[in-house]
Amino acid sequence: MAYQLNQKIRDLVPYEPISGTYDIRLDANESYFTLPEQAYEKALKAALSVPLNRYPDPAAAELIRAFSAYYRVDPVYVTAGNGSDELISLITSAFFESGDELVTVVPDFSMYQFYAGVNGVKATAFPKNEDLTLDTARLTAYLKSGGARGVIFSNPCNPTSLCINRRHVLQMIREVPDCLFIVDEAYMDFAEESILSAAHEYPNLIVLRTCSKAIGLAGLRLGFAVAGETITRALHAVKSPYNVNALSQSVGTAILSDPMYLIRCNEQIISAREALYKGILKLHAKYRVFDEVYEPATNFVFVKSKFAKEIYEKLLSRSIAVRFMGGYLRITAGTKEEHKALFSALEEIAKELSSL
Repeated sequence: MAYQLNQKIRDLVPYEPISGTYDIRLDANESYFTLPEQAYEKALKAALSVPLNRYPDPAAAELIRAFSAYYRVDPVYVTAGNGSDELISLITSAFFESGDELVTVVPDFSMYQFYAGVNGVKATAFPKNEDLTLDTARLTAYLKSGGARGVIFSNPCNPTSLCINRRHVLQMIREVPDCLFIVDEAYMDFAEESILSAAHEYPNLIVLRTCSKAIGLAGLRLGFAVAGETITRALHAVKSPYNVNALSQSVGTAILSDPMYLIRCNEQIISAREALYKGILKLHAKYRVFDEVYEPATNFVFVKSKFAKEIYEKLLSRSIAVRFMGGYLRITAGTKEEHKALFSALEEIAKELSSL
C-alpha cells in the first residue's frame, strides 16, 4: 500500500499572502521604514563580523541582552525564536498534548488555529462581541468551566486593531491559574497596555514579542517569548539549539541596541497611523461607503464595508494592495506619498460606489 499523508495535514493548503507586484503594499503590516544609511552601515558591520562557518550562539545571548535592555525586562526570562511564528508553533507542540483544548478568540490571527491543528491540539474558537471587542469576563467564565489547557490571543488584535486593557488581561490570568495564557503582543509597541514587565510574575503566562512590526526587521525573522523561570527553562529545553541564525542575531543586536532610532521610528509610525485613520474617517463621513472604522491601537486601520471586495479589487487594479478579510479591509499605515495615492484612489472608488 502506498504511503499516505495523515489526516491532520492531508487537506492543508500553504499560507499564501497576496501574490503579484504592486506599487504600494499596505497589506502585511510591515514597517514602512527601510534602515537609514547609518543603521545599514552598523548592521553591515555586524554581519561582516559573523563567522559563517560556525554555528550561531544557541542561547542568542547578545541578542536577548539587547532586546531585554530595550524593553526593560530581565534576560533570564527571555527566549529568542526564528520569528514569533516559530515560538507559537513550539509552544503549541510542546506545552500541549494531543486532544488538549486550546482556546482561540475570533476574529484573531489565523495561524493560532493552524498551529494547534498541525500539532493535534483541539482549537476552540471563542467568539468576540458584535463590535469585535473581547468580553474578558465571559471568556474567564468559559475557561473556568471548560477545562481548557490554554488560551492564546493577540493584544492589540490582528486584525481588528483593538486593544484589551492591561488590568483585564491580568485579572483573567489570576482568576484561571490552571490555564496557560499566551498573549501575543506583536503590535504592543503602538499601544500602552503591555503586560511584558509582569510576565515573570505569573507561572501560567507567556508574552510574545516580534521584531517584524515596530522594529522593522520582518526579513530577519526575530521573535521573543517572555515568561517565568519554569516556562523559560522548558522553552530553552524544547527549542532547536540553533534556531536563530547568526546573521539575524548579529544584525538584530545592532538595531535593538539603538533605542533612539527605534523610538523615533515608532513615533513616526504612530503618527502615520493616526493620519491614515483620520483620512479614512473623512472619506467615511463624505461618502458613507464604510459601515465601521475601528479606532486603531496598531500600525493599521481596520474597516467594515459591504463594498469591501469591490474596494479591494479596485485598489489592486490601481496597483495598491491592502488586505481583504471577508466584509472587512485591513490597511497598513505607510508613507505620506503612499497615503496620498491611497486616499486619491479611495476617493474615486467611494464616489463611484456611493452613486450605485
